[in-house]
Amino acid sequence: MTTCFAGIDIGSATTKVAIVSGDEILGHKVTTTGVHIEQTSTALLEELLADLGLGRDNLKGVTTTGYGRRLVSFATSTISEITANVKGAVWYGRKAGVSVRTVVNIGGQDSKVIALDENGVTKNFSMNDKCAAGTGRFLETLARILELNLTDIGDVALQADVPIRINSTCTVFAESEIISLLARGKKHSEIIAGAHYAIAKRLARMARRVGIVEEVFFDGGPALNKGLVKAIEDELAVELYVPPAVPQVTTAVGAALIARNEHETGERIVEPKRLAKRDMEALKTCATCQP
Repeated sequence: MTTCFAGIDIGSATTKVAIVSGDEILGHKVTTTGVHIEQTSTALLEELLADLGLGRDNLKGVTTTGYGRRLVSFATSTISEITANVKGAVWYGRKAGVSVRTVVNIGGQDSKVIALDENGVTKNFSMNDKCAAGTGRFLETLARILELNLTDIGDVALQADVPIRINSTCTVFAESEIISLLARGKKHSEIIAGAHYAIAKRLARMARRVGIVEEVFFDGGPALNKGLVKAIEDELAVELYVPPAVPQVTTAVGAALIARNEHETGERIVEPKRLAKRDMEALKTCATCQP
């Protein structure tokens, strides 16, 4: 019988599930988180197990992570998003022959830069907290204003001759700025490219606080955006390694690997209190961005 382990990453925008067996990923799925977190997580896990021809009896451990990690009753353990992200990034890097020393992650409502030591252990990190500026939500707002598909804006950005300076990455204030640029007849490509560089500059300020050491691993849904990848590479003056297929499942993969390790060793990971506390503080977005 196949023995497998699941990781569930419950983010503000999407929930990701990954299943591993041994040192291989069997599969993964992504869906919108919504308000019913446990039901969403359960349904997504059941769908993935069914797709793989597996059942709950094959599942020996489930580790949850992300902001909703404590809201899933059937989880065997929980872990901070930072620890799970690092675990998944190092695993992907090892598979590709890449020694990951820095992780850059942009999610739906937060972003982070994590510095690792030579053994792949978290050494320092910086997160945007109390504000969703420069995250996936900002990109969604940008696509909506310009009436483009979110998946298309990266390619459009690469068509720009000269990116236009965007002064704000706040999802509220940037909207009026972008509308004003459109009224002045500015090109979509130049606006989008400018927005990408605004995000990259904000990220670079975070990166300087922890230090950038190559190789740099970039994940999260926005890592699929080629225009954003280029902007960050230009701003940091380094080449980014983006994991293949679906970069937004890296943290779920890391959580699944942690579930496997805990089952094999019988020991739970003990995280520094400041790490878990800081991870949760990032959810306290500013009043402007509250729904």
